[in-house]
Amino acid sequence: MASDRYFDDYKPGTVEEFGEVTVTAQDIVEFARRYDPQPFHVDPSAAARSPYGGLIASGWHTSALMMRLLTEHYLGESSLGSPGVDELRWPAPVRPGDTLSLRVSILETRLSRSKPDRGILRSRVEVLNQDGTTVLSAVAVNLIAVG
Repeated sequence: MASDRYFDDYKPGTVEEFGEVTVTAQDIVEFARRYDPQPFHVDPSAAARSPYGGLIASGWHTSALMMRLLTEHYLGESSLGSPGVDELRWPAPVRPGDTLSLRVSILETRLSRSKPDRGILRSRVEVLNQDGTTVLSAVAVNLIAVG
């Protein structure tokens, strides 16, 4: 888990980069068989004939990896959940052997008007592969405890 920080520790304009996870073909197929069994995610032969030219991870798999990195390196125990994610995009595929990392830019912080024990954190979240190509981008909204 990320070292604990509270709402006041998140400053607009701050950009942080962290984390690393390498994706295997087995990871891609196992996730897709369970949650997104499209041929280009579960069948290497079918994937080779697809427009992608090979096996690619489900966008939802990429999103799950993003959440793991976000939780381990960014949010900490003061996270109170999220009311949602905006602008979720998968501009490039994740392929077997890709190593992914996270870049988070704090866009806005504000105290909750209705619940003074928490603040609202809006962040641009980007997952990058080993070449620096963005494979996921989103604007995440998180509720963070006031310390």
